[in-house]
Amino acid sequence: MELQCPSLFEQSAYIGGAWIDNTSLPRVSVINPSTKEIIGSVPQVTDEQVTEAIQCAHAALQDWRSWSSRERASVLREWARLVEHHRDDLAIILCREQGKPLHEARSEITQAANYLDWFAEEARRIYGDNIPAPRRNQRIRVLHQPIGVCGAITSWTFPSSMVARRVGAALAAGCTVIHHPDPQTPFSALALCVLGENAGLPRGVLSVLTGEGEPVRSTLLASPDVRKVSFTGSIEEGKRLMTLCAPTVKKMSLELGANCPFIVFDDADIDLAVKGALDARFRHSGQAAMCANRFFVHEDVYETFVAKLVSKVALLKVSDGLDEGAQIGPLIGDAAVTRIESLVDEAVRLGAKIAAGGSRVAPGSNFFRPTVLTNVDPSMSVCGDEVLGPIASVLPFRDEDDVVTLANDTRTGLAAYFYTADISRAFRVMEALECGVVGVNDSLVFNEVAPFGGIKESGMGREGASSGVEEYLEAKYVCFGNLER
Repeated sequence: MELQCPSLFEQSAYIGGAWIDNTSLPRVSVINPSTKEIIGSVPQVTDEQVTEAIQCAHAALQDWRSWSSRERASVLREWARLVEHHRDDLAIILCREQGKPLHEARSEITQAANYLDWFAEEARRIYGDNIPAPRRNQRIRVLHQPIGVCGAITSWTFPSSMVARRVGAALAAGCTVIHHPDPQTPFSALALCVLGENAGLPRGVLSVLTGEGEPVRSTLLASPDVRKVSFTGSIEEGKRLMTLCAPTVKKMSLELGANCPFIVFDDADIDLAVKGALDARFRHSGQAAMCANRFFVHEDVYETFVAKLVSKVALLKVSDGLDEGAQIGPLIGDAAVTRIESLVDEAVRLGAKIAAGGSRVAPGSNFFRPTVLTNVDPSMSVCGDEVLGPIASVLPFRDEDDVVTLANDTRTGLAAYFYTADISRAFRVMEALECGVVGVNDSLVFNEVAPFGGIKESGMGREGASSGVEEYLEAKYVCFGNLER
């Protein structure tokens, strides 16, 4: 990679403050989804190395948690500054391993810096409580203390901002972290780790374990020294990890699957709704849990909405993320494209119509044309759990109550979006939707200042805002009794 700072492209694991690149270890290749070329490799860490990382994190915990909030904040703030300073290099690394267009990669890097900067401030706002006691000779205090060593398991969808959102919160709280990035996108996490080390993170406070997941997860989750685990991934894998955490009763944060609805009422600004639909479905090539899956459009404006959406989708540029003007990058791999093809084929076989796209750009490529499907039935698989691809399934509706029922008819509940000019309806629908995040007349609603997370089988816990730090703290009630007056 042609980088201004070549040292950011690190191909080693990071354990206890040391870069580990033992030549005897097997290597896991990382492939550029645009070209299918190998861009590098990382070592497959062993069970012994996972254990070493846990021991280092446990040893570093007592010192790190004793740092003043101002001291921890200064390190996080410097880390944020370095991330923003190296934004272009970090964006190139992200683009090469994940595939998203360069302008989206740059936005993600900026968001990663924003999370680190936000949690630098939140580190200084971890307050306790002074509670009026029921007896005259008592005084009650509540302390909020770091939970301990934490494991963070992140996905390939947002390999930079997701790391900052999770690791930044844990470090701000005074916890130490063992991070396992997705083996498909490890280089973004390692680059952030290089900058964290440069910002002054002490040895052992952060480790980054590379390689395939199972050898790392089984050892990490079995350890009684690891007191908290956060995970992003599939619903099924999240449930499996919950069972592995049960023997040691670890606290968990889970960001799992989603099936986000997008509703357009008859009084909506259609042009605004179409713009929101493009952002909600086709950013990141549709490969994000918060992307809208099902588009419910009132029958009175259905044809207008579809026509305008199709005309905009037809103009989207599909190409390598590093190409000038790229808007839709590749899917993460061939299996992802094959899955998308099968969903479209099944929908068409059951009666859906392809209004735009509907196929790979070329045989064998990881690029799939942005697609709009009409005449879709809610029972089709394409309307099931998250699609993770550039497909918008558009369904007409007539009644407000009915569309809310359809929107909520899913086992998940991460996000929902709807467009209306009726303020009364906005409050009714906002309160009725079963999800953790709602966008009203806007779909670009995610940022560091608001809590992010879902309900039902979308997971548990919140990230961002003050909630993000709270997830890594435990409350300790202290009662001083028999005080002399």
